[in-house]
Amino acid sequence: MSFEEQPARQHTKKKRTGRVVLLSVLSVMVIAALVAGLYAWNLARTFDENSNKLADAFPAEETRPEVKDESKDAINILLLGTDTREERSEDEQGDDFATLPNGGRSDTMMLVHIPSDRKNVFVTSIMRDTWLDIPGVGTAKINRAFASGGVPKAVETLEGLFGIRINHVASIDFEGFKGLTDAVGGVTIDNPIAFTPVHAKGYYFPEGVQKLDGDNALAFVRERKAFTGAGGSDYRRVKNQQLFVKALIGQILSKETLTSPSKIQNVVSEIAPYVAVDDTLDSAKIAGIASSMLNIRSDDMTFFTLPNNGPGRSADGQSIVIPDMETINKFGEALQNDTVDEFVASTDLSQ
Repeated sequence: MSFEEQPARQHTKKKRTGRVVLLSVLSVMVIAALVAGLYAWNLARTFDENSNKLADAFPAEETRPEVKDESKDAINILLLGTDTREERSEDEQGDDFATLPNGGRSDTMMLVHIPSDRKNVFVTSIMRDTWLDIPGVGTAKINRAFASGGVPKAVETLEGLFGIRINHVASIDFEGFKGLTDAVGGVTIDNPIAFTPVHAKGYYFPEGVQKLDGDNALAFVRERKAFTGAGGSDYRRVKNQQLFVKALIGQILSKETLTSPSKIQNVVSEIAPYVAVDDTLDSAKIAGIASSMLNIRSDDMTFFTLPNNGPGRSADGQSIVIPDMETINKFGEALQNDTVDEFVASTDLSQ
């Protein structure tokens, strides 16, 4: 997972988190239901009463693509990572950020694809500066879709790019990673590149295996200015977010968590106040999806970045990410035909 205005912050309620992480809660709720019906009902009520809704998340029906029979049972979810920090670096202030219901700005996008057979989950990160055709706007950074038409315009843009329908949308506040990480007792990652955050003072992440608590996790997934080199800082940040989310899901789905009612309750309680979902996605829908995904574990999840040809400049001088349209078109066809597993197996996605 840049947008325009940031409204006044509201401190009366925690903000939201969790959509890729919410996939873990799918299994958590169903497993809990098998153990104790009343307990599961309490978890569902906690989620429904404390999560928030993204009203009017989808574009007009006439703009949306038809769904092929081959992929009618697949599920596509647009995940938006939001940031409700009151202080941001100077370079971030000029970006075009979306205003979302949590008062935050979204600068992280992931498409979560769950195939019809429910054997895998594919998560595609979309760089915020990716240069795409935005309906009614023209060719621009994907950020501009949010700035010009909010979440519905972003959905319309990606549905047009891939030729598929996005079934659900959710926004996550990075602040939620803090409490959620602590709720599962910390998250172990294998960090490929040592770095010292520029804006989160007092932290250092060495290369190698290490366990993150909530504060460390938040600094880890936010940082981008510490990274340089080809492709710029956003590339490494996206990789770190993918790495952390997969590790967090693995911890949530571990036997240690799933066999502990108190940890399950803590996970749901921490997620709910930080998540905003479209108005078709409630605990009942989540449980329905979960019932078909009970065997999914973190090793069954594949993360990759939307294929691109690296950084470049637009005709008017903007710093952009150049999409690899040939490979993206193949990805779109795979989404339409429910053959993303074949696409991943036959494509170099090591960006």
